[in-house]
Amino acid sequence: MFTIPSHAFQVPIHIGESDIDALNHVNNTVYLRWVQDVATAHWETLTTATQRQQYWWVVRRHEIDYLRPCILGDTITAYTWVHSAQGKASDRIVVFQHNETGKTIAQVKTTWILVDPATQRGTTIPEELLRSLGL
Repeated sequence: MFTIPSHAFQVPIHIGESDIDALNHVNNTVYLRWVQDVATAHWETLTTATQRQQYWWVVRRHEIDYLRPCILGDTITAYTWVHSAQGKASDRIVVFQHNETGKTIAQVKTTWILVDPATQRGTTIPEELLRSLGL
């Protein structure tokens, strides 16, 4: 289990009908969409418009632990932070926590690769960007 740091970025999520699958809980693919949405929102708060034009991120890997079901009408919070970075890769953590119970619903470790938009190839994360990411 990941411990949520005080500097974690937070996004509230209300579970709607489009999030629910045939088993009456949030579909696994919805969590991936939320990871993408939360990571993008966090990136936009950490960086300047110029940095967002200079660098792109692409996903290399998602590791998701589904711990408890989430159902229609639930309200949860997604907490995210950049855990580490080395070379071209950065690991981000996302923890989904149920607002009423405080219990972790799912947790994700996701690895992203920094890409140069001009070449569309991976590039080493510069010190300036590491500072923006809080590392």
